[in-house]
Amino acid sequence: MSTQSIVPNLWCNANAEQVAQFYAAAFPDTTWQVLGRYPTEGLPEFQQRFAGLPVAVEVVIGGYRIGLINADDTFAPNRSISFLLNFDPASFASEAAARDQLDAMWGILWDGGSPIVPLDEYPHSKRYGWLRDQFGVTWHLMLTDPEGPPRPFITPLLLFSGDVGHRARAAIAKYTALFTPSAVGTVASAAQSPEAVMYADFQLNGQWFAAMDTPELSSSGPDQESFNCGVSLEVQCADQAEIDRIWDGLTAVPEAEMCGWLADEFGVSWQVTPANMGELMARPNAYQHMLAMKKIIIADL
Repeated sequence: MSTQSIVPNLWCNANAEQVAQFYAAAFPDTTWQVLGRYPTEGLPEFQQRFAGLPVAVEVVIGGYRIGLINADDTFAPNRSISFLLNFDPASFASEAAARDQLDAMWGILWDGGSPIVPLDEYPHSKRYGWLRDQFGVTWHLMLTDPEGPPRPFITPLLLFSGDVGHRARAAIAKYTALFTPSAVGTVASAAQSPEAVMYADFQLNGQWFAAMDTPELSSSGPDQESFNCGVSLEVQCADQAEIDRIWDGLTAVPEAEMCGWLADEFGVSWQVTPANMGELMARPNAYQHMLAMKKIIIADL
């Protein structure tokens, strides 16, 4: 049974099943399943076209869970939260085998997508590239130094840009104080701006995350790369007390509060939900009750 309690969620434009099928074919050891469906009646007018369709789909890549939210085109993933794929030669027969697997994965994810940083050798890695796939999700593929500390295959990477382009340290401090167990791993400062984080990784609830300050990226306009609901972080809580604690510790934008969603002071979108949300949503009229909530109140579902 997975102990992953923080699950990245991708906002999908009514195509969550297609997205799930793509990733299941792209990654080895990957499965997917529909977690729940929209009710067939009682939906608000703007959701009536989704009646009976999946509302949430889960993709499991080598044991790591990613949620897919089946919705509309209001939001879309961007570079603000991407995924780092670590190809560690220690997990393969040789460095050449790890490189071959990285190159093969690059080709699969690039199908219908576009490169952001070309696949090549860089000071931080013998083989690295950054791309956007056909669904707008961005992936960093990196050949890891086998002498370095071990890291998981998939690590969500938060890019702090624009107005929050120098706030990665503050975010890491806030998050690691709120979640338990937590720890800070590598922290590298930017040479030209020591207060900025060139790269850092840290654990929340025992899960690895990474962060970078990228103030040069736009936070507004057509190429905006600011945090939004396109990629959110879902915290699956054991009980109402944990929901209350996490919610109170994160929420900072009152107008973003609805149906268990919130935005923190850095703009990152979170969902704070019961771990047994699927079971609770099977209650009569639970979906309608949830639509009227800001913070989830388990007893009122």
